[in-house]
Amino acid sequence: MTRYQPRNVLVTGGAGFIGSHFVRHLLAGDLRVRILNLDLLTYAGSLRNLEHLPDAGRHTFVRGDIRDRPLVDRLLREHRIDTVVHFAAESHVGRSIADPADFIATNLQGTFNLLEACRACWLDEEGRRPGDCRFHHISTDEVYGSLAPGAPAFTEQTAYAPNSPYSATKAGADHLVRSWFHTWGLPVTTSNCSNNYGPHQHREKLMPTVIRACASGAPIPVFGDGSQIRDWLYVEDHCAAVDTVIRQGRVGEVYNIGGDNEWVNIDLVREICAVMDGLLPAGAPHERLIEFVEDRPGHDWRYAIDGTRIREAFGWRPDSDFGERLASTCRWHLDHACDSRQS
Repeated sequence: MTRYQPRNVLVTGGAGFIGSHFVRHLLAGDLRVRILNLDLLTYAGSLRNLEHLPDAGRHTFVRGDIRDRPLVDRLLREHRIDTVVHFAAESHVGRSIADPADFIATNLQGTFNLLEACRACWLDEEGRRPGDCRFHHISTDEVYGSLAPGAPAFTEQTAYAPNSPYSATKAGADHLVRSWFHTWGLPVTTSNCSNNYGPHQHREKLMPTVIRACASGAPIPVFGDGSQIRDWLYVEDHCAAVDTVIRQGRVGEVYNIGGDNEWVNIDLVREICAVMDGLLPAGAPHERLIEFVEDRPGHDWRYAIDGTRIREAFGWRPDSDFGERLASTCRWHLDHACDSRQS
């Protein structure tokens, strides 16, 4: 299989949690790559996430909106972009329930704008061949809906069944990306990942919420009875997998990226509390802070990723030890607990 070589890469949402880690991954690993980082810097993005980049001279930041078509058109041409890695999205399920309009605008309209801009520039104007450009779309396991007890993990053939405004808009974006490949031949790949964790994650997500509550002695909110199950993927493993798919993936294909690391929510919360007991013994046992709260509407019970395709195609598998990464994640969030710009 011919490997694709990105050169001038547009990373959307590159000041957010996963996007900023991907920027670091590319800069550290491929000296031939130059990165243009486009981020609107909403609540989920922060320039703090881009401090101390490796070889920062190959990174250019632009504050802007993926829904701004003239801006996207100009950036593609001025920077001779050959690769788009599309992280930018509204991704907080609770916010999608409270106000779904932003999710429709960003996840659907924003993705549409990027696809159309790339089609016009790469195919209509420049006549690029599939091996000369690539559009990689970052999606989520939530588009597949909820797994029943004992059900096999999600594969790339699992039927879509989104249950929240967030997952519905991501599912719609996935379908747009697929259709631009099948209708116009835009060279695309897509990856659907499980729950990420690690440094720089937004304070509203589960792990930062638990860590912050332990540090302050506040109640730790757990939805329902805490029996929901999630597969956890370290963010740097995710970035390595995305890079692998961009370079080696077959155009038009989807690759599921999982951590092979399922946890019942309440068990994970207790595990974090145990780590925090060691870091903050004066507050131990932190498990006493757990407080069960009313479950979220449309809360999926279980997600799990079957990573057979990416493992067999490229030999990729998650490389991190969960215990070590969880401890280092707790230490990072504890050290940055007072940083209101944490994302």
